[in-house]
Amino acid sequence: MDRTAQLATHALDRGIAYDPPPARAADGASGGRSLHVRAAQVLDDNWTGSSTVPSRSLYPHQWSWDSAFIAIGLRHLSPLRAQTELETLLAAQWGDGRIPHIVFNPSVPLDAYFPSPDFWRSSTAGRAAGAPRTVQTSGIVQPPVHALAAWLVHLADPGLSRARGFLSGVYPQLAAWHRYLLHRRDLGGGGLASVVHPWEQGMDNSPCWDAPLARVVPAPARSFRRADLDHGAAEDRPTDLDYGRYVRLAADYRDAGYADRARDFAVEDPAFNALLIASEHALARIARELGAPGTARHARAQRLTAALVERLWDPEREMFLCRDLRDDADGTGGADGKGGALIPERGVSGLVPLLLPTLPREIVAALVRTLDGPHFGTGTRLVPSYDLLGEAFDPHRYWRGPAWSNTGWLLERGLREHGERERADALGEAVVRTAEASGFAEYVDPFTGEACGATGFSWTAALALDLHHQRHAPHAAPHAGPYDEPHNDRQNLDKS
Repeated sequence: MDRTAQLATHALDRGIAYDPPPARAADGASGGRSLHVRAAQVLDDNWTGSSTVPSRSLYPHQWSWDSAFIAIGLRHLSPLRAQTELETLLAAQWGDGRIPHIVFNPSVPLDAYFPSPDFWRSSTAGRAAGAPRTVQTSGIVQPPVHALAAWLVHLADPGLSRARGFLSGVYPQLAAWHRYLLHRRDLGGGGLASVVHPWEQGMDNSPCWDAPLARVVPAPARSFRRADLDHGAAEDRPTDLDYGRYVRLAADYRDAGYADRARDFAVEDPAFNALLIASEHALARIARELGAPGTARHARAQRLTAALVERLWDPEREMFLCRDLRDDADGTGGADGKGGALIPERGVSGLVPLLLPTLPREIVAALVRTLDGPHFGTGTRLVPSYDLLGEAFDPHRYWRGPAWSNTGWLLERGLREHGERERADALGEAVVRTAEASGFAEYVDPFTGEACGATGFSWTAALALDLHHQRHAPHAAPHAGPYDEPHNDRQNLDKS
């Protein structure tokens, strides 16, 4: 048996879902099924054989940034499965470098999710952009957290990673993905990547999109059928008007052959770019692991950080804002001469750059004040997705106020990166407890923790598992940063 096979083989008498340790409650008490077991069961239930669906009912295909977050949790259960999760996603990458936000499972009926493959028509409409012929995908993207996920997955079992050539296989694909964003998507000319659809940023229904979306003529309601309302309460989901605008933007992008240029919707978003920067730092580490210098990538990440501060930082609001590149009616380059205008809405996206290691100290301090202050911190269990004092705040409606585990995970890592250990510990513990209490809900009321959306949601389980493991693993380092974590010497838990 060769080394790869040895590392990927496990004893045949293992138990449930990646062989968890003996049952131990989240608070350390004995008895009952531990968080580890329950989270592992969610991920096992949502596994398709090559990837993990976010939710069997509501999201029955593979989603891009979901899979990156899922892999981060899977690495504690099965590094092999975590590597496979990312490899499956990257196998659907387009020739121009984009990673599509959905990879469709052909065995799922077309009416199970909308927009379905026959809406996107990736293999025909996306032919000029290099869409794959053998798999159907969407044509838009999601936030670039993938390189960070790949690096963390490698650190979970470097021996297996090296034996399989995991990093050497994914590195060219991740580099092409970043080139696409840095060149094809620099629609504002200031060095930052732009999103051309709210779904690309991931926080689909944020009030930050209301102003730019108001310019979009919605598709007629009769031209599409929303499958999401079959599985979620209408009051928790985007309105029909918003959905009609989403459909219009996606159809126009498709009909233009998925060519990238500023259209009705073109926005520079702080979280999207912060994740690109974090992944550039991760790519530098991957390059070094593969024997190449990573200095150029670190330097690029620092330049992007400077551009993020220059273009999106608002010192009065003490947070980053989105820039609407199309809000320049008089053609003068916007109010600040940088093209477009900042959108005066406080979304959690504007706090995510706390993740970045070279952020200026005074900006870090301001972000922490904002995180603790009345707009995001007063009376809440978890950080809301939108300003508590904003007119559009709704504690239950999709991305207009509810709290999400992935933004909590990102902020926890950001706080820890900048030495805010007590705040990081408190936030991480709140994410874990709320995830478990809510049945690993898709999102929750930020005040009460009440479950909203789907339950048994994969990234909620995965990220709660990651936070739980980092605190309870016997060799965990309390000061580990977001890119370098110690390898735990433990038995291999991979399923073949």
